Amino acid sequence: MNIIFEPLFKQQLLNILDYIAKDKKSASIKFKNELQFKISQLKTHPNIYRKSLYFDDENIRDLIYDGYTIIYEIQINSVHILDIFKWQYK
Repeated sequence: MNIIFEPLFKQQLLNILDYIAKDKKSASIKFKNELQFKISQLKTHPNIYRKSLYFDDENIRDLIYDGYTIIYEIQINSVHILDIFKWQYK
C-alpha cells in the first residue's frame, strides 16, 4: 500500500514540529521519527488503529501518538494521511 500525505496533514505537522522545536529541537526530531515509524506500519497493517471517533466510516481511522490524533483513510491501494491535531483542540 502507498502512503499519501494530504496537504492539511503536511502543514499541521510542520506547525507542530516548529512548536516543539522552540522548546527542544531534539524532541522535535524524535517526534517526527517516531511518528514516521508508526505511519510506515500502515503500509502492511492499515487496520491496526481504531475506527475514527470523528467520522462514521469504517475506512477512516485514528492513530493516537503522544497526545495527537492522526486521521487517516484506507482506500483500495493506498492510505491517505488526512490530519493531525491535539485531541483537546477538536
